[in-house]
Amino acid sequence: MVEALPFLERLLGDTGYALAVTQALYFVVSFVAIYVIGRLTVIPLAGRFLDRRDLDNHAKKPLVKLTKFAVVFVAVTVAFGFADYGNFLTALATIAAAATLAIGFAMQDVIANFVAGVFIYTDKPFKIGDWVEWDGGNYSGVVEDIGLRVTRVRTFDNELLTVPNSQLTDGVIKNPVEGDRLRLKFLFGIGYDDDIDRATEIIVSEAEAHPDIMDDPAPSVRLTELGDSSVGLQSRIWISDPSRGDYVKTRGEYVTGVKERFDAEGIDIPYPNRTLEGGLELTNVETTVEATGDD
Repeated sequence: MVEALPFLERLLGDTGYALAVTQALYFVVSFVAIYVIGRLTVIPLAGRFLDRRDLDNHAKKPLVKLTKFAVVFVAVTVAFGFADYGNFLTALATIAAAATLAIGFAMQDVIANFVAGVFIYTDKPFKIGDWVEWDGGNYSGVVEDIGLRVTRVRTFDNELLTVPNSQLTDGVIKNPVEGDRLRLKFLFGIGYDDDIDRATEIIVSEAEAHPDIMDDPAPSVRLTELGDSSVGLQSRIWISDPSRGDYVKTRGEYVTGVKERFDAEGIDIPYPNRTLEGGLELTNVETTVEATGDD
């Protein structure tokens, strides 16, 4: 700046104008130089780093935007220093700090959701296309988009839910189809006089015969409870890469097949019986009859 100032003083004939123009030139030149260096080095390096993290495109785009914003911010800050805008930069920093504090209080939820979105990108509890359940199973659906503030989930009733990310990180989230397969359990009840081994064979054979039920892991059956009116046989089966529609359809066909086999072979599926006991007591019957006779 010192070398350029005398030339501009002679050219413009005014020291104040010369100083202002010199500072502006230094600001523009230093900003452009640092911004170009950042675009050519920092942003490509950040892109390669994100590629090594195996992030999806929807996750990389906002992070790349943040990197570009950081490059611009650094370029502006350094350019202020080269242009010798010290007093202005100090005032700007003070104003920015006060504004940041005020905005922080007003946007606590937004910031919490943003931080939660970062954790979703890094921890990867689910990805686009996954079937997820949260809030104790009250909500479920297929993830369509993951943003830095909200996640969009398509329910099985074809409703689109826009869920704040903090709701998906503060509680337990269930990913039933992690690993592209889903385990289903169903409890079949048979009578105490029925053949447990034969019922088990029917349950397993119906699973093996269904084309949408996996052979590996193999279907299994365990006696899990002795109820008041039935013996509980719990079946475990696996479905490969299911959607909600496939899951409901496959489960319904499988249970229907087992029920029909039970009926054909005389295996009972009992239901609870309740016996009501008690009596009815009539009072003042004679009084009523006598009153009727007097009339």
